Amino acid sequence: MNLTWVYTILSVVVVSLMGFAGVLTLPFKDATLRKFLLFLVSFAAGALFGDAFIHLLPQAAEKSGFTLFISFSLLCGILAFFVLEKVVCWRHCHIVPTDEHPHPFAIMNMVGDAFHNFVDGMIIAGSYLASPAIGFTTTVAVVLHEIPQEIGDYGVLVHGGFSRGQALLMSFLVQLTAIAGAVFILALSLKSEVLTGFLVPFTAGGFIYIAGSDLIPELQKHTGIRGSIVQLISLLLGMGLMLLLLAVE
Repeated sequence: MNLTWVYTILSVVVVSLMGFAGVLTLPFKDATLRKFLLFLVSFAAGALFGDAFIHLLPQAAEKSGFTLFISFSLLCGILAFFVLEKVVCWRHCHIVPTDEHPHPFAIMNMVGDAFHNFVDGMIIAGSYLASPAIGFTTTVAVVLHEIPQEIGDYGVLVHGGFSRGQALLMSFLVQLTAIAGAVFILALSLKSEVLTGFLVPFTAGGFIYIAGSDLIPELQKHTGIRGSIVQLISLLLGMGLMLLLLAVE
């Protein structure tokens, strides 16, 4: 089997295992968990920005410079994730769960996450088509983003009426759609330079959108001096990790 397939499938399997991230919440009290999540969110934002600007965009511009096609692909990534987030927001149900209304918003949460994970698999596969190093750094960034997201999704499922065990299992099964997304991209063409040339800046656009419109605004809700300093340090650590990973390229 082509090494690109091997690296990609192994990476999306690792990403899929993040569906069990909710288990990390079990030993913590709510207050402790909230502090831990803010650290993860800021670290993930830094990693996403770092991967986009330190790895993906330089890789896209390496052969022919920063072309109009790269700008177009970058904007497509931003717009695609904007539309995806709109769909995810439209799906939310704010009815308090009762015996007559136990699961709809939780089930729709899983539907939205399944689509999102499918796109994540496409992004990882596209990155490995560019190079193993880009694929690896993208996988790291996706994993760092998925941990706080999956912990949050786990809470949504539990609130929607699922038991803790059911919520963990369903989160994992939904994550498996990342494998389908990766296989879809790899099956199209392992040699398509146009495909990889589009997907790499498209990925960067998606990461910039997620970090800038979802994660950073979440951090801005918490304005305490000590917490803000911790967020800034965590943000820089995430970027620093992506900078250190340049050594593997």
